[in-house]
Amino acid sequence: MDQDVDDLAAASPLAAAARSLRAGVERSRAMGQAMARGAPRLEEIQAALPALEAAVRPIRAPRAELVAAGPHIDRAVGPAAAVLKVFDAVHGLEPSLLEAGEGGPGPAGDLPGYLAVLGRLEEALRFLSDNCGLAAQWLADIVEYLGDHDLADPRFLAEVGVALDELRKPSGYLDGGLLAAALDMLEGVFRRLLAEHSAPLAMQQHGATSSASISSSSRIPATAVRKLSLILDRLVANGRRDSCISMYADARGGVVSASVRALGLDYLRNPADDAQALGPGVELWGQHLEFVVRRLLESERQLCAKVFGQHKDVSSACFAEVAAQASVLDFLRFGRAVADVKKDPIKLLRLLEVFDSLNKLRLDFNRLFGGKVCADIQCQTRDLVKLLVDGAVEIFEELLVQVELQRHMPPPADGGVPRLVSFVVEYCNRLLSENYRPVLAQVLTIHRSWRKEVFNDNMLVAAVLNIVKALEANFDVWSKGYGNVTLSYIFMMNTHWHFFKHLKATKLGELLGDVWLRDREQFKGYYLEMFMRSSWGPLSPLLNREGLILFSKGRATAKDLVKQRLKTFNARFSEMFHEQSAWIIPDKDLRAEACDLVLQAIVPAYRSYMQNYGPLVEQDVSASKYVKYTVDGLEKMLSTLFMPRPRRAGSFQIGHSNGRPSSVTAGFYRSASAVN
Repeated sequence: MDQDVDDLAAASPLAAAARSLRAGVERSRAMGQAMARGAPRLEEIQAALPALEAAVRPIRAPRAELVAAGPHIDRAVGPAAAVLKVFDAVHGLEPSLLEAGEGGPGPAGDLPGYLAVLGRLEEALRFLSDNCGLAAQWLADIVEYLGDHDLADPRFLAEVGVALDELRKPSGYLDGGLLAAALDMLEGVFRRLLAEHSAPLAMQQHGATSSASISSSSRIPATAVRKLSLILDRLVANGRRDSCISMYADARGGVVSASVRALGLDYLRNPADDAQALGPGVELWGQHLEFVVRRLLESERQLCAKVFGQHKDVSSACFAEVAAQASVLDFLRFGRAVADVKKDPIKLLRLLEVFDSLNKLRLDFNRLFGGKVCADIQCQTRDLVKLLVDGAVEIFEELLVQVELQRHMPPPADGGVPRLVSFVVEYCNRLLSENYRPVLAQVLTIHRSWRKEVFNDNMLVAAVLNIVKALEANFDVWSKGYGNVTLSYIFMMNTHWHFFKHLKATKLGELLGDVWLRDREQFKGYYLEMFMRSSWGPLSPLLNREGLILFSKGRATAKDLVKQRLKTFNARFSEMFHEQSAWIIPDKDLRAEACDLVLQAIVPAYRSYMQNYGPLVEQDVSASKYVKYTVDGLEKMLSTLFMPRPRRAGSFQIGHSNGRPSSVTAGFYRSASAVN
């Protein structure tokens, strides 16, 4: 047993050794396996050693010198690190700036929030723009320091220097194009907002057109205007001024163009060639021009001012682009066409109408087209105003001469009122009406001021009265042109009565005065009396009773006398009736008065004569030779005297300064035969 114990004790060290040996073998085996597994990594490290050696080689220098260079390097690395930090922040803004969902964080949904992020980007880019070059310069100074002190490999320093040179060059892409993308998105929203609120403006026939009644906010909501203004501020601040002008001018110019097309302005490009036919066109022209200037363009000017805010130069340039679509130059060219038509009295009215429309819009024109960008409109407007003033004054000053030139023209063959008289009366009353008198006075005042002369309303009144008095002076000359003095009485009666009736209760009549008008009325009575004395008055005495004795012994003699006197009366009556049937009294009341006097002078006397002496010849076989008219027949015949007959539309002659008369279209001039 003891032997067994001894054997066991001897065996324990051997077992421990065996176990230790086995453990060592296992460790060796594991190490071998680990070394086998690490061989590739060692190979990689071995391969990388040359590059590591090359990277370390440039800074091989004595430790003391490297320590001395440390503070210089730290000062350069600090700004560079700050730049890198801001650059990282810039890229952190990308998600917010590139998100464009409707109702989301993009510019279409949350514009203020988007602009706030954009503001941070702009601030960061300004920092980078200001500091990148400075940081690169500091690094370049360190490279130069290392080179000067031979602290690094020259080849390494050369490579670093090239890289720094690139960094110091100006670059617009520090953000990788993020700012440009954000601005593109803003442009899209800007364009969409304009499109959504760009409906044409319709002209209201009975709406107010004063500047005070116009508000662009009624056409574009204030919220949209505010958004447009905010976007435009950022676009202009980032160099997109021309793009803003283009987008805005395209959108608003399209609105203006569509609004103008809806007016139907073909007449501007195809104006009539005479003043009378131009009347409707000039009236439309004034209405349309007022709408375009006071409503359409004034509204656009207000909108421009609100959208562009403090960018007045951009606002002016943009408004000029928009206004170019309003056909303002076409309106001015139409006005020039009016000034260029052939000269006649009606042209004066057209010139005054065009001038009045422009004058009413003078302040609006100055406000809307006062800048340099609208120089063409300013120039053409000034030229047109000068043409209108010169043309109107020239025609007005020739009116007196034109009336005097008519003095030697033949009077109307029927004794009616000359067309010139009808025209001048109505024309002068028009010139003195509230529609034309203030305008004509202003035109004459302007023209005289150009010649350093003075003009006032009294001078205008005197000029018009001189025209009327010159016309009246023509009456005596015209009356002497008749070979028949009785017809001259008819003519003078007609013209003086026309003066009285058509000047009474008119502006011109008020200026001429009541005494002058009463004289015209008395002249009418005088010439009517002279007409009766020279024509129908002596006719009834032909039917006298002298020698007519109806007793048996004198009956035959009486019968012969009645026949002879009826024959004389008939011949004279027939001659006078035939002659005067070609004469006219245009005025209905005057005609009735004249016919009544003729009837009273003839019919009662004829009725009495025929009642008393008619039986002497009515039973005679040749009675028809002497009794040609019944009393009723005679009355009916005389009642048809002096009736106006349709006249062929004609013209009267208007003389020019060279003394030669020229025919003027008489569409406006009222024929004397049409006056009732």
